[in-house]
Amino acid sequence: MTEGVVVVGLNHRTAPVEARERLAVPPDGLEDAVRAVLALEGVREAVVVATCNRVELYAAGAEAESLAGELRRHMHARGGSGVTLYEHRGEAAVQHAFRVCASLDSLVVGEPQILGQVKEAVAAARSAGALRGRLGRVMARAFQTAKRVRTETGIAEGQVSVASVAVDLARGIFGDLMGRKVLVVGAGKMALGAARTLARAGASLLIANRSFDRAEALAREYGATAHPLTDLGMLLQHVDVAVCSTGASGYLLTRHDVATVMKARRGRGLFLIDIAVPRNVEPAAGDLDSVFLYNVDDLERAVAEGGRGRSVATIEAERVIAEELSAFRAEELAQRSAGPTIVALRRRFQEVAAAELERSLSGKLRHLPEGDRAAVEAMLDALTNKLLHAPTVALKTAAANPDGDDVMRAARSLFALDAEPADPRGEVTRMRVQGEMTAKAKAGNGR
Repeated sequence: MTEGVVVVGLNHRTAPVEARERLAVPPDGLEDAVRAVLALEGVREAVVVATCNRVELYAAGAEAESLAGELRRHMHARGGSGVTLYEHRGEAAVQHAFRVCASLDSLVVGEPQILGQVKEAVAAARSAGALRGRLGRVMARAFQTAKRVRTETGIAEGQVSVASVAVDLARGIFGDLMGRKVLVVGAGKMALGAARTLARAGASLLIANRSFDRAEALAREYGATAHPLTDLGMLLQHVDVAVCSTGASGYLLTRHDVATVMKARRGRGLFLIDIAVPRNVEPAAGDLDSVFLYNVDDLERAVAEGGRGRSVATIEAERVIAEELSAFRAEELAQRSAGPTIVALRRRFQEVAAAELERSLSGKLRHLPEGDRAAVEAMLDALTNKLLHAPTVALKTAAANPDGDDVMRAARSLFALDAEPADPRGEVTRMRVQGEMTAKAKAGNGR
């Protein structure tokens, strides 16, 4: 069924942020990352999922053990040999994909961002030509499962996210954020979530971003003031809290930068919440007096202490996942059962179409220009695909039913799939003669 599907990765539970950031992939680098995995020996399909809390390589190929080894070597080459990786194969890999998309494996259970991030990863894989079959079906079913989990359980109640947990942390520090000056650094999805939650809490918002236009757009939406990123040092002298969430590959704030800011603040405490991966703030900045620095790993501890596991909804979600996994298993078995018949049927139709095309182009249509010949061939291909669509769907459906074998035998008999003709031209002639005889018989009965 899914023996050749493998996932190798790390997440917030298995690796600290300093390990995750070494393997981080920016959104615009997903296609290149997928192509690199696709180039590994034995990999036929691939998806790379990279978020602030996880980096996972999904792959499909012929042999799971060697596939897993290739993925491990690839990740160790980028992240270092000391990185601890987890691995799932076959049905366990499928189940893991379902749980990830349903947000059961997230830092904050039920957060909605992960599904969108996996969809972006799958879109990048398709664009790179890395999804051709089995793994594509796994991901499509994972999306379907996530939709069921969100609509049939209470997992999404409250719409929590990493950004909202960060804001809760700030609220825990100050008690009330009403009127507090809070700087949001960045204008991406995480920054958007933080700005939304902070605005609801009544904070006085400032937005700083490398693209001033993006900062202005976000500021207009939430009644904030926009600033260029070059003003960062000056802004930090006057705010109570800064939430950093940019896609920068290096530190936006070094220890020296923060030390300079603290001199101007004259002992007033500064709370920095860094939810970016790679991190935006140098960790050593947290060693400075009156600087309180939190990163995504600190948020995980806050989540654990707050008991945000959503146990009842999680149990319901696991039930949905078990149902979808069972249904997917049955469909994959049906796909395998119907596969040879569907392949043989398609081959038969294509042989007949090719022979008929050759006969026509060497006969009545022999004077057609090359462009018109190509158009006729394309039309014939499209017609063949349309004619095959309904029986293909019917065979796949029938394969999942108790009488599936009988239907397969009937199809093979009806289209003579077990008796390959030596000459496709002869097959065309035979089918044409049968059609003419049937037409004459009907005409005779009508008289």
